Amino acid sequence: MSTVRNGPLVGLAVQIVLLTGLAGAVGLGAAGWLAGLAYAVVLCGLLRRGLRRAGADRLGPADRVTLARALLVGGVLALVVAGAAGPAPAVVLVPLTAVALALDAVDGRVARRTGTASPLGARFDMEVDAFLILVLSVHLAPTVGGWVLAIGGMRYAFVAANWVLPWMRHPLPPRYWRKVVAAAQGVLLTVAASGLLPPVATTALVAGALLLLIESFGHDVAWLWRHRPVPAAPAVAQPTALAQPAAL
Repeated sequence: MSTVRNGPLVGLAVQIVLLTGLAGAVGLGAAGWLAGLAYAVVLCGLLRRGLRRAGADRLGPADRVTLARALLVGGVLALVVAGAAGPAPAVVLVPLTAVALALDAVDGRVARRTGTASPLGARFDMEVDAFLILVLSVHLAPTVGGWVLAIGGMRYAFVAANWVLPWMRHPLPPRYWRKVVAAAQGVLLTVAASGLLPPVATTALVAGALLLLIESFGHDVAWLWRHRPVPAAPAVAQPTALAQPAAL
């Protein structure tokens, strides 16, 4: 069996081991198990397809780190879904999330040091980040308010807008602040999920995260609008000059 197949399958096996450990430690229930397994199957299936499309025969060193992060996110998802009937245990959820966030600073460095940076790895990393923020938003919604879902859904709304608005498909220029805001979302939401802050402080913290995200996405949308392709004006037909009679 090829390495392309082995990598995602190993990830699926590790996800099952992690879910088993979480079930033994805090309990997951049927809903948590189903969510975690469904996530792992979809994740590994998409990763396998991505590797084939990229023509890669194996996971790179940075991709393995990102896969480890993705599997931790699967554990966070299972805890959040299992906690729908009650509060998810922050004593387990927060450390899992913290490790996933810490590894986010590792995979990029590994890719640069090993010279294995790739469009697939960058996309994989971005999707894991976005999904973790979505899961944390869902976790906080019952206590903070449904408006927090805007944090988790904003990136997906941006992608959906690309499907219907061609001018939003233009590549964005690099912007360091965009990376700072994206990293801050996970940290701020994790602190809010810890339950260490008073309710008012938690709400203010999450509201600050949302404002940062609105500014970041708003800046990008405004840039795309200013640089949208302008349709060329239709050419105006020029009147044909009448032939002049030859001089006698």
